[in-house]
Amino acid sequence: MGYKCIIFDCDGILVDSETITAKVLVSMAGDLGLPLDLEFVVREFLGKSLNDIMRYLDDRAKGRLPPTFEAEYRRRTFQAFKKELKPIAGIHSVLQNLKVPFCVASSGPLEKIRGNLATTGLIDRFQDRMFSCYDIERWKPDPAIFLHAASAMGFLPDECAVVEDSIVGVQAALAGGFDVFVYTKNGHGPQLDMRGVTSFDDMGELGPLLAKTRRD
Repeated sequence: MGYKCIIFDCDGILVDSETITAKVLVSMAGDLGLPLDLEFVVREFLGKSLNDIMRYLDDRAKGRLPPTFEAEYRRRTFQAFKKELKPIAGIHSVLQNLKVPFCVASSGPLEKIRGNLATTGLIDRFQDRMFSCYDIERWKPDPAIFLHAASAMGFLPDECAVVEDSIVGVQAALAGGFDVFVYTKNGHGPQLDMRGVTSFDDMGELGPLLAKTRRD
């Protein structure tokens, strides 16, 4: 029997947002005298909650991170998204050809998920099937968001596949008992060789991979 439901992460899987957010963060941190390398930010912060990132920066700033930093970061990223955000290449075709229910489960706030999906023309494919860690106040690598999404969709974890691109996301999905398909962005990303994990580097590969029989 094949998968009955597909759960997508949002950033880096549905929308190409991660480089945009990393550039904003590098710029704002640099203004405070906290130099960050763009590749480091993309690699180390990928999939992590904004709370974790703010704590890291506050530690680097020795507790002097401005109280308005997070709000300003969100404002700047939202502005950049409106101008620069695009869907991940090939994702429209993947969604159009899926024959089973699917949803999105993200660490970002629901407002951000909705806004980014609207900007990239994906919102109509998800509608009321968007789930945020902020709604349950538990973040990856805790599996709660994926368990919540699966339950809301009416399926058990072993009936679902999760599509992710970050280590913490993979850890969360595996901890919840899900099979995981890891998008490595044309070879750049977590290369994981373990039971329940399938890596792919081109979104065009995902449909055929999902169509294969799920694990017993």
